[in-house]
Amino acid sequence: MSGGAVLGWDMGAALQLGAALGLSPLIIAELLPHIEAVMVRKLSEQSSSSGLEGFDA
Repeated sequence: MSGGAVLGWDMGAALQLGAALGLSPLIIAELLPHIEAVMVRKLSEQSSSSGLEGFDA
């Protein structure tokens, strides 16, 4: 991942995935921003330490 950055998730897709799993839209909307923030932070840490070698981004 040369010069790229993880900015966030496609929230529409995340909401549809949660709905497909039978989760309440209110619960999804409440939890997704917190989960997304952790995911973005961890992926950014991994990419800066070359932890994503071998992945096409």
